[in-house]
Amino acid sequence: MRASWIGVGWIGVGRIGVGVALGVLVLAFPSLVNAYWLTVAILALFYAIVTASWALLAGYAGQFSFGHMAFVSLGAYTSGLLVMSFGVPIPLGIAAGVVLCAVVGAGIGYICLRMRGPYLALFTVAFSEVLRIVIVSENEVTGGSGGLEVTPLFHTRSDAPYYYLGLVLLAASLGLMVWLVRSRWGLFFRAIRENQEAAAAAGVKVLRFRVLAFAITTSFAGLAGGFFGHYIGILTPDIGSVDQMGLVVAMAVIGGAENLFAATVGALLCEALVEALRSYEQWRLVLFGALLLLTIRFARNGLLALAYQALKQRGLRGLVARRAAS
Repeated sequence: MRASWIGVGWIGVGRIGVGVALGVLVLAFPSLVNAYWLTVAILALFYAIVTASWALLAGYAGQFSFGHMAFVSLGAYTSGLLVMSFGVPIPLGIAAGVVLCAVVGAGIGYICLRMRGPYLALFTVAFSEVLRIVIVSENEVTGGSGGLEVTPLFHTRSDAPYYYLGLVLLAASLGLMVWLVRSRWGLFFRAIRENQEAAAAAGVKVLRFRVLAFAITTSFAGLAGGFFGHYIGILTPDIGSVDQMGLVVAMAVIGGAENLFAATVGALLCEALVEALRSYEQWRLVLFGALLLLTIRFARNGLLALAYQALKQRGLRGLVARRAAS
């Protein structure tokens, strides 16, 4: 029996060691890679925030929206225009973008109260396209298809400050989302996802929490958009395109849309994978699409959830074998 407890202790120590090593690697990453891969890492952090917030909306609250990247675009343009046209400090510009996205998101959620499934998805696609057309049409304000140049957050040669800021934003966003999921509100979100009528019968204010789900998740999208805009330095209408939205959905599905951490890791790995396969040109998209199809067919909860279950079962079998041997 004592040997089995020693085995369990070593497993815990091993997990702590892996966690510490991973933390050191993440913090030292800018000094270990070249400028190109540092840029890829920053973009991966951006996509991770967006993907996690979409997973909160779709995976936990059950509201399948195709307009999430439109709110990224809205947050980015709001901050960029306030900074460039009115001289607003960048942090306040980003905060204004977050607030506007939350308000517009709540409005979209209210309009879509009676919509579900494909109707909700089509409405959010239409909203995304309307916003993109407005941005393209208003050349004098937004720069149209030519783009809007915005002030960068940091005036440094290295992109390391953007990496660490993205890391902080991702950690803070995930922390708030996890806290929300584990609160009563998270329980209400999951109840609405499973069965709206049963949730309403149990006393859950379904309409109120559907609106809240849109407002909260779109505010995170606006935060990511503000960070992205002031990192890239130029905003174009393509940020909120349906193609970009499809990429975010694929990242969430491959990682696991019903788990915030799985969706986040899925975004990080997918962005790295797409860039690592860039030498294959268009074939990389074919490979990425094949991976998505295989995930939908054989791992409905995501590849990371499948891998976690396999490792968990392997660990349990090893523990049982050690206990039997002792």
